[in-house]
Amino acid sequence: MYGLVFGAAATLLALTWFVGYHVYDYFKDPKGLRRFPGMDIFAPFTSISMILVAYRGFRSNRLLELHSQGQPVIRTGPNVLSYGDPRAIKDIYGHNTKCVKDEQYAMTAGTHFHLADVVDKHEHQRKRKVLSSAYALKNLEEWEFKVADKAQRMLDQFDKRCCDHGHDEVVDYRKWANFFSLDAIADIGLSKRLGFVDNGDDRCLSMKSDGTTSYCQYRECLYANSRLMSVLANTYAFFPHLCRASRYIFPEFARLWKLSDSWEGIPPALTHERLQRYRAGEKLDDFFQAMMHDKNGGAHNLEFGEIAAEVSIMMNAGSTTTAIAMTNVLYLLLANPACMARLREEIEESLDEDDVVAPYEKVKYLPYLRACLDESMRVWPPTSHPLLRATPPEGANILGEYIPGGTAVGMSALVAHRNADIFPEPDKYIPDRWLGDGGKELGSYFLAFSAGARGCIGRNISYLEQTVMLASILHRFDVELATPGFEPKRLESNNLHPSELPVRFRRKQNLSEKDLIAA
Repeated sequence: MYGLVFGAAATLLALTWFVGYHVYDYFKDPKGLRRFPGMDIFAPFTSISMILVAYRGFRSNRLLELHSQGQPVIRTGPNVLSYGDPRAIKDIYGHNTKCVKDEQYAMTAGTHFHLADVVDKHEHQRKRKVLSSAYALKNLEEWEFKVADKAQRMLDQFDKRCCDHGHDEVVDYRKWANFFSLDAIADIGLSKRLGFVDNGDDRCLSMKSDGTTSYCQYRECLYANSRLMSVLANTYAFFPHLCRASRYIFPEFARLWKLSDSWEGIPPALTHERLQRYRAGEKLDDFFQAMMHDKNGGAHNLEFGEIAAEVSIMMNAGSTTTAIAMTNVLYLLLANPACMARLREEIEESLDEDDVVAPYEKVKYLPYLRACLDESMRVWPPTSHPLLRATPPEGANILGEYIPGGTAVGMSALVAHRNADIFPEPDKYIPDRWLGDGGKELGSYFLAFSAGARGCIGRNISYLEQTVMLASILHRFDVELATPGFEPKRLESNNLHPSELPVRFRRKQNLSEKDLIAA
């Protein structure tokens, strides 16, 4: 009896302290943030509001709704500001900004930082220097044959499933696009043949810290980790405590943590295998080899943990966002037949009849193809949520307004891309907006790869894979939605994931008889 009374009293005391502390801090207002409207009545006091919005699965859409009501700055947490005016991009993310990555990146990092989550600017510069040669466009174009190999394997799989000679198979293009992007980045990065496209399955090896291994499903485990971090990282000081508690209190989170633990073992397993080949003296033409040495052949002497961290972000961001973009552009073209017809015409004029996999040299400068890709990433940015930055200790001016130091600030790519002043008719798929001088002017408001010095270093890889695969598919097949009018659902974690995309493929009638027989 006394135990129950004591427990109830302790719980009440803790809640009283929690509420009282945040209410006191709100009215004390040491940073003067009370002048900004809250996302709801609770947001200025606690991060719970953003946690719940993130849990519902589309926080950027909620921010879009709020900013569209005329609020240029919204307080989404006690110390977090969301911006709705694209002019803020330069102040927050630009090359000359003094803002640094928010502490969320350090919170969610592993034992070693990778290029995407390192906060310290000097350490970021060191890493970027180490990795710049590996991500250089010259290297990527020399690795085009690896992308072409995966594209050929993907086309082979679609040939087997296309609606000819009695076949009528519905293909989930979303799943296959991810198989392709994972196979491609593993070969480019590690000379590793995962075989996901060949097998139609993403079963792979995961290794625990004690060296024991087990098999798991790659995408399921990665997406579980992403889902957890997108919700729990909003808790800041309570992050480690909530991570531990959520493993045992909430069944849904316990399931996600089990999958996430398997994901944490995938990069070390890949790193261990590639490192063994490296130490055995294999000279392989891949990202790993370029990462281990500078351009003069000098060894960087990186620790295993740092190598595994870079492999982790490469296999995560280097595959997920590209697969999302590939899915979105095909869907938007199918939903906009006039755009599809125009793109097909441009591709057919550039490729020969016997080009099965589109040579990158023939398609990389096609203006309408690039416009279609950029417009799809504008409408549905693969990474849509605000990538938070912290203002420097001395504070920063954002949109001409002083923001005190140590304040988290950010702008959702979805919000930026749906601004009607910059992008008229923002909800419509209009690739023409990217053509000519007008298209060049839009570049500073394009956040699909973030912006500034911390922009995505792998954007060239993504464009290479997207361009080759889309051109190859449209050159070889007619594609249609399995269900007319179908529209993917979307779930936002650390990326904005579309649901399945069920389509049917049919070989185009202009394929040669020899090509049909070979297929």
